[in-house]
Amino acid sequence: MAYEPKIKSYWGNGIDVTYDVKRCIHAAECVRGLPEVFDTKKRPWVMPIKADADMVAEVVMRCPTGALHFERSDGKSDEPVPQTNTIVVNENGPLYVLGDVKVVTADGETLFEDTRVALCRCGHSKNKPFCDNSHWKTGFRASGNVSVKLKDSDGWTEGGHLVVKMKENGPYHIRGNFEIRDSDGQVRFRGEKAILCRCGGTLTKPFCDNTHKNINFISE
Repeated sequence: MAYEPKIKSYWGNGIDVTYDVKRCIHAAECVRGLPEVFDTKKRPWVMPIKADADMVAEVVMRCPTGALHFERSDGKSDEPVPQTNTIVVNENGPLYVLGDVKVVTADGETLFEDTRVALCRCGHSKNKPFCDNSHWKTGFRASGNVSVKLKDSDGWTEGGHLVVKMKENGPYHIRGNFEIRDSDGQVRFRGEKAILCRCGGTLTKPFCDNTHKNINFISE
């Protein structure tokens, strides 16, 4: 089992941009960052030829879902793997995960690997485990605050693989060296493991409290 993207490609001077239609949730970081390159009112809507390659690369890396990526054809390096694995709890929305990320199924098969991904936490996405903006349609409400005191795990270090395992009809099991930040960027947790809700019903968001069992959550 593996995720099958729907990719569109756009060519520029020294840099090419790819766009995975299935992972875009219109966070609009690209549009705000370089409107002359990313213009949803035009076709094609991505025109990397209209800006310096370094500027295009910098803005592409702001895309929190990983829908946008780039490849350099000018001899410069492609996107680096972030030094720190980070999970950002987006208010009323998904978990933005940044780092050396591997998403695996309940039986341990690798579904997906990337440096940026938006994971559903409302429980209603039709593209699980990825966010598809169903939180808007369902009126999902969840604070972007993480209600735990900063905890540093003994031996915690930066970097390394971050494994997100999807339990069948249950939560995300997170393993690796990572930190959790609330929506304003404050680090609230550092550790090597956590269990995060993906059914949307927990009372201890973003952490699982086994509500998925009571509401008969189906992970599809």
